Amino acid sequence: MKLYLNVLWACLFSFMVFAQEKPVKIVFDVTSSDTDVHQSAVRHVKAMSEAYPDSKFEVVMYSGAMDMVLKDKSVVYDDIAKLVQKDNVDFVICEGTMKRHNTNASDLIAGVRSVPDGILEIIAKQKDGWGYIKESK
Repeated sequence: MKLYLNVLWACLFSFMVFAQEKPVKIVFDVTSSDTDVHQSAVRHVKAMSEAYPDSKFEVVMYSGAMDMVLKDKSVVYDDIAKLVQKDNVDFVICEGTMKRHNTNASDLIAGVRSVPDGILEIIAKQKDGWGYIKESK
């Protein structure tokens, strides 16, 4: 039993050491109009980008998540405005979603970028080795 516990602790310690040494790349998928999901996604990106400053994080929003990045509707406006200033964090919105919601770049929180297609953005990131997290309730 002691051997088993010692091996478990050694594996856990090794995992923690190696996990901190190699930067990761994570793409977050946000489609919900639920503001709790918006707050959760921002909380995750904020915490991870601070804990792992050499890693990269991108939040891709489409479908119902449009309000998350609109200057006049976002409940996470202040946090996004700060996070987009970091070199390792990016927030992008699908241009197809923007078109369906009759919005343009001037409606977005400063620093938020648009991409032609949110789903294809996520697929391209995964193809390049990015991890994937679906933010939902």
